[in-house]
Amino acid sequence: MNPELSIVIPVYNEIEALPFCYKRVSHILKSLDISYEIIFIDDGSIDESAMFMSDLAENDENVKVILLSRNFGKEAALSAGIDFSLGEALIILDADLQDPPELIPEMLKIWKEKDVDTILMKRAERAGESYIKKRSAYWFYRILNKLSDFHIPEDVGDFRLMNKKTIEAIKNLPERNRYTKGLFAWVGMDAYIMEYERDPRVAGKAKQRYSSLFQLAFEGITSFSIRPLKVSTYLGIVSALFGFLFGIYIAAKALFMGDPVPGYPSMTAIITFLGGVQLLSIGILGEYVGKTYIESKKRPIYLVKKLITKKKKDD
Repeated sequence: MNPELSIVIPVYNEIEALPFCYKRVSHILKSLDISYEIIFIDDGSIDESAMFMSDLAENDENVKVILLSRNFGKEAALSAGIDFSLGEALIILDADLQDPPELIPEMLKIWKEKDVDTILMKRAERAGESYIKKRSAYWFYRILNKLSDFHIPEDVGDFRLMNKKTIEAIKNLPERNRYTKGLFAWVGMDAYIMEYERDPRVAGKAKQRYSSLFQLAFEGITSFSIRPLKVSTYLGIVSALFGFLFGIYIAAKALFMGDPVPGYPSMTAIITFLGGVQLLSIGILGEYVGKTYIESKKRPIYLVKKLITKKKKDD
């Protein structure tokens, strides 16, 4: 019999946080009168995370552990957890417990009372994060919505509840370049927004660097809009017009005012400007061509090395 609730937790080198995570999550779920499963997805950890989670699965029939063959990234790990989930509802959590699992009972209550498809957890406060990360996240969501062809909820991360209908819709999305927050929003469905205060990490250090966060942000923008291509076109038009007008201005000064034509400084500035616009446009175009190339190969999003579960007594 399928469980009522699935908890999906992607993991990468979180051995310090995992004992706290399992203890708090399992304690909360045991206090609820529902059947559940906790799905840990190990995304190629190089510490002892996989061993710890494997021990949990062998001793707790409510725990399922998916070991991926290598590090595919959090988006792929989330996709694996969603694919293997069996619950009528699914909640995504981070192993670092910045998203407090104590909110799970309230999320379930709202889901049943409001009869909505998803519950989006909006971050009112982001404790334990630097000012730069907070401001960059703030501006990212707003820029993304300006460029995107549909609305992606602002300040909403992966922490959310989704019902079976939403889960099945997401499973049917085949793309390899995955920005899950955008995929969740693209699916649509009736949503209820619940605000909460994000906690500091319970243990360990953040695994995502600013470079990877920037890459993820660019992935989100280019996955759900072709407006960057339009922007590069507009830049080309503006730069060409600027160069044409500047050329007329220099010629007019030389013919009617007798001013000598400026030399290397002006030419260097113009060439540098035009070169920058061209490289930017080629880079944006290459990003889209690269996505098309990757999608055309139809490689799987992830590969599972091992699935670990404990047989239930009535199986």
